[in-house]
Amino acid sequence: MDRARPMRADAVRNRARILSAAREQITLLGPDAPMDAIAEAAGVAVGTLYRHFPTKTDLVGAVIAEHTARMAADVEAAADRVDGGAGALAEITALVHRVVESAAADRTVKAAARELGATGGARPYEERGGTAMGRLIAAARAEGDLHPDVTVEDFLLLLATAPTDQGPAVRRRWLELFLPGLTTRGRPTA
Repeated sequence: MDRARPMRADAVRNRARILSAAREQITLLGPDAPMDAIAEAAGVAVGTLYRHFPTKTDLVGAVIAEHTARMAADVEAAADRVDGGAGALAEITALVHRVVESAAADRTVKAAARELGATGGARPYEERGGTAMGRLIAAARAEGDLHPDVTVEDFLLLLATAPTDQGPAVRRRWLELFLPGLTTRGRPTA
């Protein structure tokens, strides 16, 4: 049985620096951000970057997977807070706000991912986030704050319409208009 060896600590640090630099450089320069500029921003040799990510598609896919993992962890934390007694609708409202703001900040990276066809193994994180979102929805329904027919897919569809290319005031207004359509108790506040 051949087991993959764990990465050395310096390799883990290099990978994290590369992902951070890639997110930053792609946000600044778009999908055409040169790999050598990403390596320089990460403080690693180009060869080190290519050892971790043989192609730009691999690199952008890893950035997307990392982002999706953070979002899944955020949804799971919100669901855990609800399990601990927090109000589900308040958690959903705050979560949607964070997701929209994060999507606005990372929209250039997502555009690069679409252009390059990068998926990066985000599927397991999407599934984790969907499961946790289902927990939040069930709790909000049980509290009587969410329409009984609202689904995870409804949230995904509506989040896809968020004005991530607009300023914070427009995004806040969108949230004020978006959530009441799902709730039974009027306009929640973020």
